[in-house]
Amino acid sequence: MISIITSVHNQLGMNRLFVEALKARTHHPFQLIVVDNASTDGSADYFESEGAEVIRNPGNYSYPYCQNQGIALAKHDPLMFLNNDVIVSQDWDRISLELMAAHGLDFASCAGTNRLHRKTTTRVHMKRWFAIKYPLLHLGHGRGMLRFMHDLFFLGNFDGFCRRHRRHNAGLVVEGIAGFNVWMTRRGLEAIGPWDERLMAADFDVFLRAKTRALEVGDIKPVHLLCEVYMHHFMRLTLKGDHPPFADADRLIELADKWDRPTIRRLMADCDRIYFQSDRSSADF
Repeated sequence: MISIITSVHNQLGMNRLFVEALKARTHHPFQLIVVDNASTDGSADYFESEGAEVIRNPGNYSYPYCQNQGIALAKHDPLMFLNNDVIVSQDWDRISLELMAAHGLDFASCAGTNRLHRKTTTRVHMKRWFAIKYPLLHLGHGRGMLRFMHDLFFLGNFDGFCRRHRRHNAGLVVEGIAGFNVWMTRRGLEAIGPWDERLMAADFDVFLRAKTRALEVGDIKPVHLLCEVYMHHFMRLTLKGDHPPFADADRLIELADKWDRPTIRRLMADCDRIYFQSDRSSADF
């Protein structure tokens, strides 16, 4: 079994699509842990009705704080830290774990809307998605509209797209990370420690810490991108002003406040095309 950890604030329509996809396309049995940040639209109740274990926070807390809350409840190995605005592909977990075992990885990310193997391909993919998403998002973001966006983008054949993507990228694994999903084994967690709760860009901090450990100790490998496995990421789904300030905002810092830019560039030097994109960080390194 695997433990899947996600944090949410409202977005009931997206949460429904998220759970439907997980149940339909996940190969292994899974424990779903949802950290609900004071949702007012019934999201917490919905997740509980679908069998998830829900942590109900009194306010809207930051991403890394919520991930550590989820770890405290997680029963299985490995852990998947997954955004809620994601539609997974068929057997995403089985293929991921097979690739991780084959390459001896404790940390990995699946490819997705804002992180494909090639930079040029990613830009075209994102530009097409934004051309569909942003005009329609202003008409509503309920389940029906989100499903319509998704089906329109993939011309109603998401599974076919994912099969073609898998064939084209079969076995391809490169050093890197996608900001909206992170696989982590218990061994990896013990090696680098919990999420740094000061950083909204905590996923890239995980990459940097894992890479540092790999270079200095050598008992783990850096985070790698599993190019064969695709997930559709809706990206920045919540419109501006649609969520309250973070309850722990006073302690949050930028990635560059912890890691100086020369160190970041050095640690990222072996990454494919040396580029990252994240919904949680505006820094461009």
